[in-house]
Amino acid sequence: MATEDIKNEDSNIEETQVNDAPDNNDDLQNDIETADGPFAVGDEVTGTISSIEDKFVKVQVDNSDYEGIIPISQLTNKRIEHPNDIIALDDQVTAVVIKVENDAKNIIVSIRKLDEQKAYDELKQKQADDETLQGTVVEAVKAGLVLDVGVRGFIPASLLSDEYVEDLEQFTGQVLDVKVEDIDQEKNRVILNRKRIVEGEKSKQRQAELEDLEIGSIIDGEVVRTTSFGAFINIGNVDGLAHISELSYSRVESVEDAVEIGQKVKVKVLDVNPDEERISLSLKQAGESPFDTFIDNHDVGDTLSGTVKRLVDFGAFVEVEAGVEGLVHISEISYDHVNVPQDVLKEEQEIEVKIIGLDKDNEKISLSIKALEEAPAKPKQARKEENTQVYTDDDEDDAPTLGDVFGDRFKNLDL
Repeated sequence: MATEDIKNEDSNIEETQVNDAPDNNDDLQNDIETADGPFAVGDEVTGTISSIEDKFVKVQVDNSDYEGIIPISQLTNKRIEHPNDIIALDDQVTAVVIKVENDAKNIIVSIRKLDEQKAYDELKQKQADDETLQGTVVEAVKAGLVLDVGVRGFIPASLLSDEYVEDLEQFTGQVLDVKVEDIDQEKNRVILNRKRIVEGEKSKQRQAELEDLEIGSIIDGEVVRTTSFGAFINIGNVDGLAHISELSYSRVESVEDAVEIGQKVKVKVLDVNPDEERISLSLKQAGESPFDTFIDNHDVGDTLSGTVKRLVDFGAFVEVEAGVEGLVHISEISYDHVNVPQDVLKEEQEIEVKIIGLDKDNEKISLSIKALEEAPAKPKQARKEENTQVYTDDDEDDAPTLGDVFGDRFKNLDL
């Protein structure tokens, strides 16, 4: 085959075998010479590079008088300027036959197609086994990344990470771990997925952090989300929930009144469930308890000023210090009978109270309003009329004797 013919042949192959165009084995089969020969399309051959030109290389096929021609487009799936970029004289190569010219004892062979077939076989196996493979990012496009995984693969932007990635160019040239999402060899299409790798790694990190967390430990966190029932706080690769009742020692009506998104906080670990990836946290218990401070500074009998915060059927909760509330039982509101606390007290009312009980273990304070008032005198009880005669045997002169009572009744008795 003349040099000019080889160049034309290379051009023809490129038209039908361009980088990502589907192969057409039927067209190639039609190009096979009808004369008998030792090679057929699809055969694998080995040989030695005997000549390197600008657009092709020649191969001396082993154990044959045939010469193999490898167009530059069939050397590799990478873009190269000259065959010298990837091959040298006397290199041993293995290629697949894509065209046979028996009269000229030439065969057109392709290293690229053989490599691609092996790559597809490996990719299909890795997809079946859900294995991770590595690919080099060769190009960033608007919709995602193009990778070299033996063949050209593509990661859509939506499968790149578990978070939105704005700058795709940052990945150019990087080697990424990916999984095979879908393969269509006829269309030369390989869809890759990196998001599952990222999610899997984060899941492992979360499990490790969950197992390392110690109940009762105080750690740093950041408020990342609020709900009506509490705040979610990030403590690394995991989020924990601080229930609304654990945000403050003071009563919290709305979560947003106690914390805000982005706020850095210290939290106490109350409970950890690694299987369900649940963590219970407390902001209020991460700091010093105002109740403990109150107990240390007060005793039963102390008189305090307080504010009525809540009225319930059985009494009134009174805030005596920031974050510290005590209960005035309904029986301790007044010496007079009280049907409901609302008859005597109202919320936000300032009152004076006396401490009548301190329960440190259960963090309870018993208060009294009436203990500061003077108890009313007890009403005198009406004397009962006495109809029964009282008998005594005292020695007073006017006291009756037995003789006075019984007279001569026993005189005639024979005793």
